Amino acid sequence: MAITRIGNPAIADVREPNFRNIIINGDMSIAQRGTSATGLTNASTGYHTVDRFQFAESGSPSAAFTQTQSSDVPTGQGFAKSLKMDCTTAQGSLAAGDLIRIRTTFEGQNLQYLKKGTSSAESTTASFWVKSNKTGTYICQLLDKDNSRSISKSYTISSADTWEKKTITYDGDTTGAFTNDNGSSLQVIWWLGAGSGSSSGTLQTSWGATTTADTAVGQVNFADSTSNDWYITGVQLEAGTTASDFEFLPVDRNMSRCQRYYIKLNSEIYGNCNYDGTSNLQNYYMFREVMRAGPTITVGNANGWTSGPTAASATVDGFRIYGAGNNVYIDPPGYIADAEL
Repeated sequence: MAITRIGNPAIADVREPNFRNIIINGDMSIAQRGTSATGLTNASTGYHTVDRFQFAESGSPSAAFTQTQSSDVPTGQGFAKSLKMDCTTAQGSLAAGDLIRIRTTFEGQNLQYLKKGTSSAESTTASFWVKSNKTGTYICQLLDKDNSRSISKSYTISSADTWEKKTITYDGDTTGAFTNDNGSSLQVIWWLGAGSGSSSGTLQTSWGATTTADTAVGQVNFADSTSNDWYITGVQLEAGTTASDFEFLPVDRNMSRCQRYYIKLNSEIYGNCNYDGTSNLQNYYMFREVMRAGPTITVGNANGWTSGPTAASATVDGFRIYGAGNNVYIDPPGYIADAEL
């Protein structure tokens, strides 16, 4: 018996995501850690709000920032959230080694189709929406961490406080293949500030061995005023020399991709643990998603335990909690599992 497909196949195919976007959470819709983080300084490098987008400040800058998952978005583009950086402590002049960046990182095994390091290496095109009161030149860099190679391109924020779409194409790199594993291979870096150590040379607009002085030449100092804010959303990186429309994913699919790297269980863990035959009680908890690597586990506040609870034996699939007690529970978050790059 033949099966008839009802509807327009062309429409169905268009709606089916093909994951052409290398960026995860490019619409900034997932923020498991929270929606705001204040006082971000050179001691605060890490993930704070929007999943998969990391704040990185190094050197000895005195500048400080608030990062927010914002609802300020370009009109009529389908986005509901953006990532906002707000300068809260200004630094008029950056020292040579001062660096201020937003970056996202990818596993090498997800990038093999780019054919980097071969004569068939694919070009890639980045596209994103950006807005700031601080106009001028900004740098977006691709950094190959496996081979210490990079390429940087500039984009211009032309109109203050206006959403603008930027499209940047990077040539393929015929040198240095990405390692085919779950380690950190590629970073996309949006610069917000660069001291002379990273900006005193000639901007490296072709792939080559990373030369620090050439990475962020021309970058404005976003940290020079507490009036400065910078927003980004609709981030896409794809193979090819043209930018396609942003690939929206259902929220459940987007969440599952983020939870490969970080899971925060916002409910409590409650119940009797199982006696393990010694002096401990233990239960095993399966993760919602298979994680990138065996994660670091942080357990919430314990109630009813006479000892523990202690997390152990974490794998990509789950972990066990052991201790002693009866009718025990752990306050939200029941646990945090972190396998970020």
